[in-house]
Amino acid sequence: MRIDIISCVPQLLQSPLSHSIILRAQDKGLVEIVIHDLRDFSSNKQRQIDDYPYGGGAGMVMMVEPLARAVRYLQAQRQYEEVIFLTPDGEKFDQKMANTLSLHQNLMLIAGHYKGVDQRARDLLVTKEISIGDYVLSGGELPALVLTDALVRLLPGVLGDESSALFDSFQDDLLDAPIFTRPASFEGHEVPEVLLSGHQAKINDWRYEQALEKTRQLRPDLLEGDEA
Repeated sequence: MRIDIISCVPQLLQSPLSHSIILRAQDKGLVEIVIHDLRDFSSNKQRQIDDYPYGGGAGMVMMVEPLARAVRYLQAQRQYEEVIFLTPDGEKFDQKMANTLSLHQNLMLIAGHYKGVDQRARDLLVTKEISIGDYVLSGGELPALVLTDALVRLLPGVLGDESSALFDSFQDDLLDAPIFTRPASFEGHEVPEVLLSGHQAKINDWRYEQALEKTRQLRPDLLEGDEA
């Protein structure tokens, strides 16, 4: 997989993409992540990428021209399954969407900034708009990192245990069951006996029941009324 990220402030992206699982995935050649500075596609010496909004109002707006140059420059080199704009009014990101997007070979992410982006950029260049939640951040860089992390960990070979991602919360519309490690006893609180039994079928049943009950209590909406 290759992920290209277009950003006004690429420095915000560099450190998180240079550590832990994402770094190991890149070192293994399982994913290529390339950050592009939108200012490199500006048409003037000031490297301007924003301007005042027509009609007045507070804040600055990302200009359509630099974004068009950036997107079309990248599209001339390869075909992208999706050109994604990270925005609070996009489709809500969830695990099912992550699973689908992780199957693609080439994705382009546009991190918004300032007050927003010229609507013509959204109309002409973007194929999918995604939100990571009903709140507003200073820019789209953090959402781009969230999206990237969620996708990369699903790629075959990225995690040490191939089955690990399959049992994450939300994969089966359930929250994950409680997990424990050593010591077996801590301040009077014991690890459930079934987890120490070595009986895998019983352990699996316990985990499912615990996941179902946890989902009932914390996120009944995930059960869609079937189990609630």
